Amino acid sequence: MPTTAPKTASYGAWKSPITSDLIVAQAITLSEVRLDDGAIYWLEGRPQERGRSVVVRAGGGGADVDVTPVPFNVRTRVHEYGGGAWFVDKGVLYFSNFADGRLYRLEAGGVEPQPLTPEPSGQSGGWRFADGIIDGSRNRWIGVREDHTAGGEPVNAIVAVDLAGRGGEPGNILVGGHDFFSSPRLSPDGHRLIWLAWDHPNMPWNGTTLYLAELDDAGAVSGEPEIIAGGPDESIFQPEWSPDGNAVLFVSDRSDWWNLYRFELATLASRPILPMAVEFGAPQWVFGMSTYAFAGPDRIVCTYSEAGLWRLGVVDLAADTLRTLETPFTQFASVRADGERVVAIAGAPSLPASVVEFDLRTSRHRILKKATDILDQTDLGIADYLSSVEAVEFPTTGGNTAFGLYYGPRNPDYKGPASEKPPLLVKVHGGPTSAASSTLNLGIHYWTSRGIAVLDVNYGGSTGFGRAYRDRLRRNWGVVDVDDCVNGGRFLIERGLVDPKRMVITGGSAGGYTTLAALAFRDFFQGGASHYGVSDAAALARDTHKFESRYMDWLIGAYPEEEELYRERSPLFHAERLSKPVIFFQGDEDAVVPPNQTEAMVDALRSRGTPVGYLLFSGEQHGFRQAANIKRTLDAELYFYAIEVFGTGLTF
Repeated sequence: MPTTAPKTASYGAWKSPITSDLIVAQAITLSEVRLDDGAIYWLEGRPQERGRSVVVRAGGGGADVDVTPVPFNVRTRVHEYGGGAWFVDKGVLYFSNFADGRLYRLEAGGVEPQPLTPEPSGQSGGWRFADGIIDGSRNRWIGVREDHTAGGEPVNAIVAVDLAGRGGEPGNILVGGHDFFSSPRLSPDGHRLIWLAWDHPNMPWNGTTLYLAELDDAGAVSGEPEIIAGGPDESIFQPEWSPDGNAVLFVSDRSDWWNLYRFELATLASRPILPMAVEFGAPQWVFGMSTYAFAGPDRIVCTYSEAGLWRLGVVDLAADTLRTLETPFTQFASVRADGERVVAIAGAPSLPASVVEFDLRTSRHRILKKATDILDQTDLGIADYLSSVEAVEFPTTGGNTAFGLYYGPRNPDYKGPASEKPPLLVKVHGGPTSAASSTLNLGIHYWTSRGIAVLDVNYGGSTGFGRAYRDRLRRNWGVVDVDDCVNGGRFLIERGLVDPKRMVITGGSAGGYTTLAALAFRDFFQGGASHYGVSDAAALARDTHKFESRYMDWLIGAYPEEEELYRERSPLFHAERLSKPVIFFQGDEDAVVPPNQTEAMVDALRSRGTPVGYLLFSGEQHGFRQAANIKRTLDAELYFYAIEVFGTGLTF
């Protein structure tokens, strides 16, 4: 807490204790909570260990325990984005190791994981595994396998891996015939299997099909699988069996909103549960996502999004009623339940992502692990430097409304000159089918504590606002998203909150594309940063991984039939229109947006004398996980803006 009057200094030149060193030293990522026999597990991503992901078990009053030993990295590259790389059953851990893609088993209390699948051989990519469950009666792992051994496009299937094997077999195919699979779930009696499947050009938030099949005594699919929900124009998310095995619950957007539904096996019919204009689902970019869980035979605990903020509730399935729980959190993920106990990843604008345990009897909660404990270190006083968040709605093109989260500058040690407005950094989320998170992000306060305002835009195409809002981006990528980012900035200018002459835009992946498109096709921003962003839409259609290889059909149009439209939307082919400073960040192992995308744009801009920065990081894929690289990226982007756009002193 400052003891002197704040100094007057130009916005953007304030000195802040929220440094890149502090951020990377303190922060981890938390994901994928699991409950097993009363124990709570979660996955930690550790930048300080070169991004290694570790399964951790809650200490139950003592110290938390790392379950997976060094050097194992619990991560899968199925769909490249992964998720669902591990599962715990009766204390035994089953996981995919990132280095070799193999499945491993680690006995309870064990120290040496044992391989269940073969090593990759030769130059092939081998096999990748995700989204597994255990079929205890048949002693096997059931999950999604992505086969890279034949070259060309990998083959996806649902397979069974014998747990009695010694790592010699990659599993037997149970279900194939579609481009993609997820969510295999075994009925409580082990006689039925459900799963999701979809085909090119759909993504899972565009159209998926929910299948049900009988299993014979040996565990093979018997007869023709039955379609019980979904199709090419309906998105199904997270199918689950009821505890008695008489029904299947799932989330569908057939009403325009991702709502809960119940399919009764007795009647072979589905009915909605509490139809509402809110979202009970989310885009399935990764495996293992969970927005609801059974907390008894006739009760589920769920999380739902309304106007971009999430809440936690309990649904009485017999009465079709929803009771919303009062919590301090505005973001939830990975919801699991066991009777009166619920665990989830939760966060809020002033609370970091945390593993949280909720008691349904008392409505109390307990934080088990935080992504950062920096706010607990009172000697640092970091809480005093956190900007509050304001959910904003603003008018945009076509008479529509768009949304965002606004963070004004805050630093108790400084104030800006009366004659000056702060610079604005417009932050563009990836996906583009994703959403801005309301969880505390020190990377945002890195900017606001230096006197730079931030607008995190939920442009048309973002999730959390219904399917019609998502569909605004259909064939309009590079138009609607750009318009909404520009109009968000104009909205703040009209409110007198920011300086129109010091506006920058930044984004990663799809957000990097929007950044480059905004700089090339609109004369509004004075600079920007592309983090592993797309510059040539046609090259992305030709040269990306299987999961997204036809996503561009929906975002722009059919390729190569509409190649001219791709060229029209690609910043690379309009580099002469991009005269503002840009800095680029790229991982050299990125299979989603390969380095040649960034390097072609860098070369085009440099040849025209445009101010350009370029940092290529060795050993990084799509998104940076290593502490040194995260630190360097933050500082380099600030340095670049300070020199090329803001005209301020350095404030590290």
